[in-house]
Amino acid sequence: MKANNVSNVSEREGDAPGMRVKLSLLWVFVSLNYVLCDLLSNMYAPDLKQLVDGVVGGIEVTQAFLLLAGISLEIPFAMILLSRFLRPRANRWVNVAAGAIMAVYQLASFFAGSAPTVHYIFFSVVEVACDLSIVALALRWRPDAPGSTEGSRRPS
Repeated sequence: MKANNVSNVSEREGDAPGMRVKLSLLWVFVSLNYVLCDLLSNMYAPDLKQLVDGVVGGIEVTQAFLLLAGISLEIPFAMILLSRFLRPRANRWVNVAAGAIMAVYQLASFFAGSAPTVHYIFFSVVEVACDLSIVALALRWRPDAPGSTEGSRRPS
């Protein structure tokens, strides 16, 4: 039985996975880091108490706040799929924009509320590094360059 053309080309030519796959996997990785950091924060008693009281780091947890937090998490989740299915040129620029937005968002979180915990700083370093890696990869991606295997092909 024959595998799809995308993996056949990669295996035959010994190429690394295509840019779409790399970007999508990076978005999976950073999304998990965002969620796991929040989960661990809820295990830290002072943060949990603040959450129960409805004010975290001086920020009131309202429905509007939770909606904005949900939207900020939806960006990397959506990018998992968009990285796989957008046309190459749009894919490149949407990844640059989303990666930059998420890096700025994460860095800005240090100036909102109280001083960050050690685990939050750790995860933030990982998250910002991953966001900036996505931006750098997308900027170097030349889907229309001669010899590119990603130019006009859509994933199957």
